[in-house]
This record gives sequence, C-alpha cells and structure tokens, in this order.
Amino acid sequence: MNRLDYLVLVATILAIPLYGLWRTRWDPSLGQYLKGDASIRWATIGLSVLATQAGPITFLSMPGQAYESGIGFIQNYFGQPLALIVVCAVFVPIYQRLKVYTAYQYLGQRFDRKTQLLGAFLFLVQRGIAAGITIYAPAIVLSALLGWRLNLTIWLAGGLVIIYTVAGGTKIVSITQRYQMIVILIGMAIAFAVAVYRLSLELPFGHALSVAGKLGKLEAVDFSFDPHKRYTFWSGLIGGFFLALSYFGADQSQVQRYLAGGSLKESRLGLLFNTVVKVPMQFFILLLGALVFMFYQFEKPPIYFNQPAYERAVERGYAQQLATLQTQFDDVFERKRAAIREVSSESSATSSSERDAAMTKVRELDAQAHEVRNRIKSVLEQSGADPKSKESDYVFITFILQQMPHGLVGLLIAVILCATMSATAATLNALGSTTAIDFYRPLIRPDASDHHYVVAAKALTAAWGLIAIAVASFANLVENLIEAGNILGSVFYGSILGLFLAAFFVRRVRGSAVFFAALTAQSLVFVLFATTSIGYLWYNFIGCAAVLVLAPLLQQTIFRATESPAGV
Repeated sequence: MNRLDYLVLVATILAIPLYGLWRTRWDPSLGQYLKGDASIRWATIGLSVLATQAGPITFLSMPGQAYESGIGFIQNYFGQPLALIVVCAVFVPIYQRLKVYTAYQYLGQRFDRKTQLLGAFLFLVQRGIAAGITIYAPAIVLSALLGWRLNLTIWLAGGLVIIYTVAGGTKIVSITQRYQMIVILIGMAIAFAVAVYRLSLELPFGHALSVAGKLGKLEAVDFSFDPHKRYTFWSGLIGGFFLALSYFGADQSQVQRYLAGGSLKESRLGLLFNTVVKVPMQFFILLLGALVFMFYQFEKPPIYFNQPAYERAVERGYAQQLATLQTQFDDVFERKRAAIREVSSESSATSSSERDAAMTKVRELDAQAHEVRNRIKSVLEQSGADPKSKESDYVFITFILQQMPHGLVGLLIAVILCATMSATAATLNALGSTTAIDFYRPLIRPDASDHHYVVAAKALTAAWGLIAIAVASFANLVENLIEAGNILGSVFYGSILGLFLAAFFVRRVRGSAVFFAALTAQSLVFVLFATTSIGYLWYNFIGCAAVLVLAPLLQQTIFRATESPAGV
C-alpha cells in the first residue's frame, strides 16, 4: 500500500462514523437509543439488514471459499427469501404491535420470565462469540498488510466500533450501515470488473467460465439427499430456511435493525428489499472467487497464500523441503497452463476429442497441484508456523494486494473494514440492548429512570465490545471463517426459533413446557454436533423441530396440571 491507498482507507473508515456521530449528537431517550426514530426509512433499514448479515467474513472468506470449493455455498441461501416473507407476515406485526425493544420481551409476555431469559441467554452466548469472529476477520488483513501484532490489530479494529456504537445507539448503527453498505457494493463491483479485466487474453470471459465449470467451480446446485454433505439444494432450502427464519425473526441483531423507525410498512419494505438483493449479491461474490481461481491458472499463484506462515517455516529451518515442493508446484503449474490453453483453443486444427483429452489432463494436474499444496500445509504444521485457519481465507487478500492498482487497494481494504464495522456495531448494539432490557432492568434495577437505562445500555454495549475483542484473540483457532460463523449460528438458532414458533402457533403450551423443551433440544443439538458429521444446516431444523415436538408433549404430561395461557 502507498500513500494514496492509506488516504482512501482512512478517509473512508473515519468519515462515515464521524457523520453518524454528528447526526446523533443529541441525548436520546431510551426508545430513541434502542430503536431510533421516524427518520429511519425503509431503504436505510434494508441496507442495514443487509450489512448486518453481510459482514467482513462474507467479503474476506467467501471468494476464497469459491476458489477452493466452487460456488456451491450459494445453496445455503436458497431458503432465505421465503424465510424473510414469513418474518414480514408473522414476526414483524407482533413485534410492532407489542412495541417491544427486544424479541425476547415477547417470549416473556407470551410465556414467562425464565423463557424470556433463556431465549436472551442463548442469543447472548451465540452472538457474543460471533462478534469476536467478526472482529478477527479484518485483523488478518491488517496484520498481514502492516506487520502489526495480531492482538494489537484486533484492538484497533474493534475500538472505533465500540466508541461510536456506544455513543449513538441504534440510530447511528443504521445511518453508518447505510453508507458503509454503499461503499461495500461499489468496492466489490469494482473488484469483479478488475478480475474480469485481468483474466488472460488467452482465456476470454466466456471460455474462463467454461473451464471453471469443467473443473467443478461452477456447480451451484447439488440435489443429493446425503445428510453428511454440507451444501446441497435440500439442506439450503430446508435448513437454510430455518437458519434464516431464526436469524431474521429471533436474533436481536436483526430484529433491532428492522424495528428501527417504528413503522410496520418501513420494516416490511426493508426486509423485502433483502429478498431481492441478498442471493444475487452472494452469487456474484462467489463468482468473483471462481474468476480469481481462473486468473491464477495463468498468473502463477503463491504456493501457499498465507505467506507470513510460509516465511516463518523457512526461518525455522524448513527451507529445503519447501523449495523442493515449490519446484514440483512450478512444474505442475506450467503443464496445467499449457493444457488449459489447449482446452480453450478455437483453432480448427484442434479437434473436440483433443480438447477433451486436454481437459482430462487439466483435472489431473489440478489434483496434483492440490496435493502439493496439502504437502506444503503438512510441512508448515510440522514447523509449527501454520495457524489453524484455512488458506482460502488469504486468497482474496492476496489478489487485492498483488493485482489491484493503487487507490483501489485502499478502497478494497476499506470495504472489508466497513463490513467489519457495520456487522460488529449491529451485534454490539443488540447485545447491549438485550442485556439491559431482558436482564438488567427486570432483575437488577426494575424502577430506575429512563436516563439510567440509557447509561446502563451504553455501559453494557461497551462491556460486550471488550468481550468480543477477547474472543477475537482466540478466533485463529477456527477453520474457514464464514463456515465457522454459520456453524455457530446453526448450533444455537434452531432452539431459539423453536421458542418463537411455539409462541406463535402452539397456543396451549405454557412457559415451563417450552422452557424444558428448548433446553432438551439444545442439548440434543450439542450431542449431535459432537458425535456426528451431519451437515450443519440441518441442526437448525433439528433444534426447531425438537422444541415443537417436545413442548406439547411435556405440556400434556409433566405439566398437564398447569393452565393454558390466553396467548398474546
């Protein structure tokens, strides 16, 4: 990075929060701090909802996911549009009618205090950990770019977010997310255009897609019924539906986004905006990763994208082994590049059978290159130099640093930081609000003033920010970051969703029955996660279904003597 890159980066990441602080410079009431005001319209809500979900992991890890495994990850989102429609029809009207600050207040009104606290507790645990992963993702970028210590980078990445989120509450989160999301969309569109432009002249865009498809990078849909496969049409449609329904309907970080402004119409329009935008956006980000893969079929990539780890292994005495593997990799690369040229040749002298034979050779050489990379990974693990995070998390960063012109490098790093700031701000805002409203106010200070609760919410938001930074310090122990975030959500979301669906649709169930049903369902998911290899999206369905089956059963047996509620 040069001075121009730093200028673009600093101006982008500072200007938006400073503008937000100016817009929220007046002291808010508790309602304004937690829900914003009528100036927040549907477009801001829509971009805010999108920004909360599309955090830095989306833009940092997802292109690498496609580079490594293809675009099949898109199947995770197939159930989301339908889930958003259900949220608009069922969840939003109830929240707006009851004028709740958090989704879990509804559980308290429908059931009892312990069920409210259970739903809020499961959210706090899951989101508190997820916030740490969100902060850790850009810390990889900055530590690799600037050579800073990782923990110091984590503190710098999280510190600014804590400051402005605590100061402005929900309104500043919504305002900043609107402009941060605009920067993100512009930056990723430019990255896509640069990737297309930088493809070898020997391999035009159409031919690049054809070769990528033959190498399995464009297999978007898998109709397999194998429950052990992580990404299939059915797991995405069914498990993804329940994941999205729980996330958008029962996760306070999203509920707080679309309750901002307080209008049912604006909330619904903001969510429906995401039904149209989200899946295409994810598709193009994954396609960008596939294009980066094709770019590196002609431009020789690093033998290992996590270069700092590779260099540490060299310093620790493994240079000879790595040099031998580098020679093997270079040979495979040259032969594979020649074979791809033959595959893409339009010369009449090249028959279709010859191109098919060349394609077979490309696949064989691609497998050999993958094997060499695995051996590199083994050497780095042996040297103690390799973190447990996947190499794919470093692919897009490398492409940005090595292939983007100056100015755009700064903009693309700003994209990742903007995504970090927007997602982290929404999460801290929700964690602080939930702790203040569902725990602090009813259990510790039930009769305090409105101003007192605003101060408490600010203090609790800051405390959660510090916890998230602490979690981020250990996030290097996870594998692919985007998978880690989705796995974490899937483990918890099913039980939380089951609580809400029981509240909406199982009218005769009371608090004790649904409380113990949720505890049992969560325990079941933990056991399955620890002992089986089921695709993680299925945990959303399993947890939710277990609550909906067990709650009526417990109500009719153990808790039969209790009176059924009138319902909310």
